[in-house]
Amino acid sequence: MLHAQDRRAFLSTVATAGAATLLGRATLAAAAEAAARPRVRLAVASYSYWHFRTAKVPIDVVMDRAAELGAAGVDVLHRQMNLTERAPLDAAGRAYLRGLKRHAFHRGLEICCVSTHQSFVQPDAEKLTAEVEHTKKCIEIAAELGCPSIRINTGRWGTTRSFDELMKNRGIEPILPGRTEDEGFKWCIDGIERCLPAAEKHGVVLALENHWGLARTAAGLLRILNAIKSPWLGGLMDTGNFLDDIYGQLEAIAPHTVYVQAKTYHGGGEWYSLDLDYPRIAAMLAKAGYRGWVALEMEGKEDPATAVPKSLATLRGAFGAG
Repeated sequence: MLHAQDRRAFLSTVATAGAATLLGRATLAAAAEAAARPRVRLAVASYSYWHFRTAKVPIDVVMDRAAELGAAGVDVLHRQMNLTERAPLDAAGRAYLRGLKRHAFHRGLEICCVSTHQSFVQPDAEKLTAEVEHTKKCIEIAAELGCPSIRINTGRWGTTRSFDELMKNRGIEPILPGRTEDEGFKWCIDGIERCLPAAEKHGVVLALENHWGLARTAAGLLRILNAIKSPWLGGLMDTGNFLDDIYGQLEAIAPHTVYVQAKTYHGGGEWYSLDLDYPRIAAMLAKAGYRGWVALEMEGKEDPATAVPKSLATLRGAFGAG
């Protein structure tokens, strides 16, 4: 027979063991739930520090800022680099890129995307070829940086010369005289398909953005993605580039998304401002099983020194990401 003191000790041991078991189960359940949630990592796009209106902010400076703010990666805007955009990639250019790669490594960052510009909406065969060759060079740039993806655009008709004017018209512009929208999609699909062998060779995924032009709407973006069956092409969700039925269109492209650029507008946007519901967007992407990068593109007029930290805090709160 157990004495009272021994009985108390026995019951205490049993209770402790039971609590430990329950705690262990709770810990395992929490771990399983966390593992089931899509993993998202945050990056800072160099565009957040330069909107084409001032002197370029050097990429290594952006890397320093991103590291100080605890971001995991950087998204590098091609036009912001110290390279001549359309010139061949020479020895000096490669040395510059390797220097950026080294700098990112020392700062504990990954270069997750190179955001490029091209226009495949070209009725002239020679001009379309030039855009394809330019994109192939951008793929090489990404490979030199150890970067797994590049942002590509469809391009647009070019009938609105001023980008400011295009923004006033909500990204809508007239089709070239004598041409049809179907022709534009044909040129674009052809141009992207011609870039895919280089993408596969270098192991660089092409992320097609819902940008202005043929991908101004979810329907336009999906028309292209559905026409090209390749594991080296996917959709890039820019949260700020749908101006109508924003969440409906974002939801439509979420299952096809391989990369995300998240806009914020502190101080008022350069062209317009959107009040985006990031918890809703994060839930939408999680439902689609998105596991990848979310790169901040702060497009507001506020000083990036204050706007970028605030923007990252918003994204961390919504995505639970580091």
